[in-house]
Amino acid sequence: MLLCSIIFLIILKIIQHYLLKRVKTKKQISNIKVFLGLIKFIFIFFLVVILISLFYGNLTQLGFIAGLLSVALGWALQKPISGVVAWLILIIRRPFDIGDRIIISTIKGDVTDITLSHIFLNEVGGTIEGEERSGRIVMIPTSIIFEKEIINYTRESDYILVEIITAITYESNLEKAEEIITSAVHKILEPFYNDFPQGVPKTSHIRLQFRESGIEVTIRYYTLTMQRNRIATNIRREIFYQIKKAKDVEFAYPHTEVIFKDKLTSKESRDNTQG
Repeated sequence: MLLCSIIFLIILKIIQHYLLKRVKTKKQISNIKVFLGLIKFIFIFFLVVILISLFYGNLTQLGFIAGLLSVALGWALQKPISGVVAWLILIIRRPFDIGDRIIISTIKGDVTDITLSHIFLNEVGGTIEGEERSGRIVMIPTSIIFEKEIINYTRESDYILVEIITAITYESNLEKAEEIITSAVHKILEPFYNDFPQGVPKTSHIRLQFRESGIEVTIRYYTLTMQRNRIATNIRREIFYQIKKAKDVEFAYPHTEVIFKDKLTSKESRDNTQG
């Protein structure tokens, strides 16, 4: 029996290696891993049943003992059993796949594996700000899906809507500022446009807000989820360089200016006239 188990696991590993070498999309990788995980679970389940039946022999006793074991295990292993049920829901309903970027409660990361007991995330943020991987692997019990909300960044596609805010002074040429910011987004994203799937807009749009220190020009655009920070940094750098070159557009920031006016009072003016 032990030999059969070892042979089965080796064959399963070979099949997994063979299939993963021939897939291209993260959806296919997720399907293969989840399917092989299900096969392994079914094999272990029937192996346990066969071992128990061989040990006890009598089916009546086996049924009685199985009932007692079910009650005892159900009480002692509530969390693990909930985890198995959650795992079945994950592979049937597929709220997220391996490779998706998700948020579970307050934890953000890229899904690397889904097992009977845990969801493995390659953490995003955590030790740093932004949307970059920290390098830490987070293990989350699968049963958490019954308790916490789940946000999937890449359920529909690998692209999300983001925004960049640029504050300019009220004295700036607003039309010129909008042109600079829009062209900066187009320049940085243009190399990626060929890979945009149908239905994901390639255009950006502007929104304005009046603030005490200036006008906030917000540009919104679709970008690759996994490269969001890098692309946004390149866009901000381009906006900065272009605005610094422009003579009629200035960045706004909270500061105090003291203006001295060379203007005489009316009394001083009369005195000077009389003199």
